[in-house]
Amino acid sequence: MLLAMDIGNSQTVVGVYDGTALLRHWRVSTEARRTSDELALQLQGLLTLMNLSLSSSVTGVVISSVVPALTEAFRQMADRYLDFPPLVVGPGVRTGTAIRTDNPREVGADRLVNALAAFDKYGGPGIVVDFGTATSFDVYDGAGAFLGGAIAPGVQTSMAALSAGGAQLGAVELARPSHAIGRNTVESMQSGAIYGFAGQVDRLVEALTEELDAAPVVVATGGLAVPITDVCRCIDHHDQWLTLRGLRLVWERNR
Repeated sequence: MLLAMDIGNSQTVVGVYDGTALLRHWRVSTEARRTSDELALQLQGLLTLMNLSLSSSVTGVVISSVVPALTEAFRQMADRYLDFPPLVVGPGVRTGTAIRTDNPREVGADRLVNALAAFDKYGGPGIVVDFGTATSFDVYDGAGAFLGGAIAPGVQTSMAALSAGGAQLGAVELARPSHAIGRNTVESMQSGAIYGFAGQVDRLVEALTEELDAAPVVVATGGLAVPITDVCRCIDHHDQWLTLRGLRLVWERNR
């Protein structure tokens, strides 16, 4: 069994693969201060739901991470509880994706993995819109090469800042309101979030498309994608587990 993990700033996505089949997946909160022992306990708890064991059932681990402290903690966890090191996506790891940016080493592992997975499944050129702590736009060409993109403040990040800065603006559920013209404060905030961020996505995709040689396929992923993509006009596919697919592909190219 392959354990694939995408460690983001807010959430960590964990998937279990048997060959190319994604058997189970979970989305848990990212806690940067967790120790290697705590991580082992958490993973064992998830695997127990499938009657699997971390030490005896898992034969491979592949990780993309934007949280360095947790990357090191997972390395320590593997050293203590597994018989092999994890494959951590980064410099020196074969992805099969050419990186055509000013500084390839600074590109987030999750962005490369997203581009790889989208090109493999949907072809190219393409744009992956990943809704997380930040909303990232990952652009790749018709040959699958990563070109760069755009990074904007994430939906929840922006809403939290709004609530913190507005004395009379509390936290609201991120859901599409009944009316674009909000009849109350909650509806007004929801309208601003859903339609505002959908408009941001549509305009950014339009601008990025103008610099490509052909019309791209646009793929949405990430934990906050659903309420926004329902309103967006530019999204062709919603693929919730795109990053896990990319991690499996990286594993297959390096094992």
